[in-house]
Parts: sequence; structure tokens; C-alpha cells
Amino acid sequence: MLQYIVLLGAAGQLIGISVYIKETIRGNTKPNRVSWLMWSIATLIAAAAEVTKGVGWAVLPIFIAGFAPFLVFIATFFNKKSYWKLQTFDYICGALSLLAIFFWWLTKEANVAIVFAIAADAFAAIPTYKKAITHPHSESVAPFALGFFNALTSFFALVAFNFAELAFPIYLVLLDASFTIIIYRGKRKKV
Repeated sequence: MLQYIVLLGAAGQLIGISVYIKETIRGNTKPNRVSWLMWSIATLIAAAAEVTKGVGWAVLPIFIAGFAPFLVFIATFFNKKSYWKLQTFDYICGALSLLAIFFWWLTKEANVAIVFAIAADAFAAIPTYKKAITHPHSESVAPFALGFFNALTSFFALVAFNFAELAFPIYLVLLDASFTIIIYRGKRKKV
């Protein structure tokens, strides 16, 4: 019965993303398109790999963690002032992220796909980490704090406690917690 808590996590993350999307369309939050697109691709690959390894309800938070960034990526096109100006560094991180996905494709093994999906996601996070540290006012805490909650709910739905079930949720917990702390502290310093 505890596995159904993932539905609360998914709903929470969708609420956080809807706040982020609203702030993006208004131009108050400026997402890095490279990060949000690659977070979507890498995480959806991880979700697909987990499904092929038989992961059950624990995959829902991972799927939502991939679907939600895609919605943010789309939202950046609704207001020309609502996205972060990309620089060479952003493109390099995006290329490294794509390279990790390519290496997964070469192997065609689900656990390897999860490792490379984590690598791709981490490379995609670097530009947003940089931006969150230097310009915390351009970010919102909501999607990361609720993403943290969403990722935590995965642990209530684990069955086998193997690599396929544990790897991406642990990574997402660490990623979302670190973004939440960085953005929150950065915004407090600016006040």
C-alpha cells in the first residue's frame, strides 16, 4: 500500500513545475534550455530503462522527473525573455550529456543506460548549478523542493532494492536537495 505514495510525490512535483512554468512565462524565472531539455531526455531514458528491468511503481517519480522538465523547456518558448542566454559552456555541457546518451545507446543494457542517464543528467545540471550560484534570483525553489519530495517517494515503492530501482532516485534526491539549498541560500543572501 505504501507504494501509492508515489502518486503524492508525482502530484507535488507537477504542482512545483506548474509554479515554475508560470514564473517562466511571466519572465521571473529564466530556465537554462540546455539543462531542462537534457534533464527531460536523460530522465525519460532512465525511466524506460527501469521499466525494462521490471521496476514497478518506483518508476513513476522518475518518469515525472523527466516529463516535468520537458514542460518547462516548452514554456521557455512562450516568452522571449523567459530563458537564460546560452553560452559556449552550456552547449559543451549539452554535448557531453548527449555523448552519455550515445554511449548508452551503444551498450543497449538497462543498468548501463541508467549510469549514462545519470551522467547525462549531471552534465545537464552544470549550467543551471552555475546560474543558480551566480544568479539565484533567476531560479525558483519550488520545482526542486517538490522534486526532492517526489524522488523520496520512490523509496516507498521499492521491491527489489537493486541498482535499477535505487540509482536514479538516489541521484535525484541529491540533485534536487542541492539545488533547493543553493537557490534558497542565494536568494536569502540577496535580500
